[in-house]
Amino acid sequence: MPRLNLSADEVLTTTRAVRKRLDFDRPLDMAEVRDCLDIALQAPSGSNSQGWHFVLVDDPEKIATIAALYLQAFDEYEAGPAQPTRQHLDDPSMAPTQERVLSSARFLADNLARVPALLIPCTGRPEDGSPLAVMSAIYGSILPAVWSFMLAARERGIGTCWTTLHLGFEAEVGELLGIPHEVAQVALIPIAYTQGTEFKVAPRKDLDNVLHTNSW
Repeated sequence: MPRLNLSADEVLTTTRAVRKRLDFDRPLDMAEVRDCLDIALQAPSGSNSQGWHFVLVDDPEKIATIAALYLQAFDEYEAGPAQPTRQHLDDPSMAPTQERVLSSARFLADNLARVPALLIPCTGRPEDGSPLAVMSAIYGSILPAVWSFMLAARERGIGTCWTTLHLGFEAEVGELLGIPHEVAQVALIPIAYTQGTEFKVAPRKDLDNVLHTNSW
């Protein structure tokens, strides 16, 4: 697919969590996915450790198995009493957006088996009880690479979405894919071309509500 030729600012402000606009029927060019992963490898990591691994799944049967586990996890999550996406539903200014988030999340859970590919970024598993500094270093050394992948995908008309609900079944997914126990799965990223390539800047809290200068 031709590049979108977006500016850096456009890529950074219009890379959305794509769920309802994933094109399940269009074959995915895996060479383009590999290009995105090559770009991801340029991301920084703590002490230049480069401790990342990426499991790319395009086997329909394996995708279906993972999708079934994801749907089970989503159903349990949605029924839970502390479901975070229900926040702000009583706020008239934010309720419409949250309703759309809930709807799109449900859509993805119901249709995950239809995606042409999934990406599972992985890193070394932290020891139980690891201090915050260690946890920050480990996950801070994989998150930039994954975001770089998602940005590169956006420039190529490929949609992605960061999800983590499958981690409730990390052991089962690890066994299915042969991922060693000492390797921690970090996320599950559906990958597909998007239906249309126009995405807008999202509404966000005003900067002055979250910026603290010199003190909290």
